[in-house]
Amino acid sequence: MDFSLSRNWWVLLLRGVVAILFGVAAFLWPGPTLYVLVLLFGAYALLDGLFALFAAMSGHFSGDNLWALLLEGIIGIGVGIVTFAWPGVTGLALLYLIAFWAITTGVFEIVAAFRLPRHIGGGWLLALSGLLSVLFGVLLVIAPGEGALAVIWLIAAYAISFGILLVALSLQLAAHRAPRTRAF
Repeated sequence: MDFSLSRNWWVLLLRGVVAILFGVAAFLWPGPTLYVLVLLFGAYALLDGLFALFAAMSGHFSGDNLWALLLEGIIGIGVGIVTFAWPGVTGLALLYLIAFWAITTGVFEIVAAFRLPRHIGGGWLLALSGLLSVLFGVLLVIAPGEGALAVIWLIAAYAISFGILLVALSLQLAAHRAPRTRAF
């Protein structure tokens, strides 16, 4: 598995870019209704889950790494589908759904960071993005009633920060990709 993550660095890059775009959109339009927030979050969670499943099914993972990435992908897709199936869900229920998703995703990213080979580097970036996810989820559980605008800004800040960390990790992994051999 030495180079499996570095071969698929672009999947992390896409996840990071989608997170950043989601965060910027949430900052630019802070007044949308809860319905719009549900749809934006649902699309983000669904895409993030699909990218995680794609990475898991790329054939470069096995054992603990495979199940963690598969479970992260399935949970992301499930959360996305649930938000689309019930868009009229209350703000508090959505908040707890987002919190559960962020905490779960963060834990799996921290686990994956410790399994990343040291010579590739970047494990601390993955662990930091996981810690950011867990802290974000815990904050949502602790203070759910701070207001829709504050929640939108929190989600936007989280998504942009998380996205920047994933982009940084993907670029570091791209620099450590397995060298391609030329056929002459």
